[in-house]
Amino acid sequence: MKKIGIVMGSDSDLPVIRKATDVLEAFEAPYEVHVYSAHRTPVEAKQFAEAARENGFGVLIAAAGMAAHLAGAIAANTTLPVIGIPCKSSVLDGMDALLSTVMMPSGIPVATVAINGGANAALLALQILAVEDCELTKKLDQKRKTDAEAVLKKDEAVASEFKKQ
Repeated sequence: MKKIGIVMGSDSDLPVIRKATDVLEAFEAPYEVHVYSAHRTPVEAKQFAEAARENGFGVLIAAAGMAAHLAGAIAANTTLPVIGIPCKSSVLDGMDALLSTVMMPSGIPVATVAINGGANAALLALQILAVEDCELTKKLDQKRKTDAEAVLKKDEAVASEFKKQ
């Protein structure tokens, strides 16, 4: 399986990234995590993106808050799929990050998950890799089944509590 590259603009984004790495750990997926800023370390961010394919990555995740240009900067320098995670900050509740991540110009796509959506970013990365990995597809199918069973158990408990006699 190819690696998943995770880049965050600041270590303050680490709680969001941990949601992603927890999912990747559960799936035993290989990944690396780095801190590169689109504004403070643009050369390093560019070098990481340009070399990602030859370094064994199959998909990249970029998390940033505020102006949130990191996912776009990464996507501008690779043709690998890039998933952006807009991170909530004390300014504008993360809407600035969401808009900066999702509003990419034509030709430089960034798939964008919800604000602070680390778990979904990891799952989307795994789904992308599962296009060519049958074992990973089976694991994802099993997770969906397990998640559905958990919801149905909750439904049963709630329905029995409110059942009229």
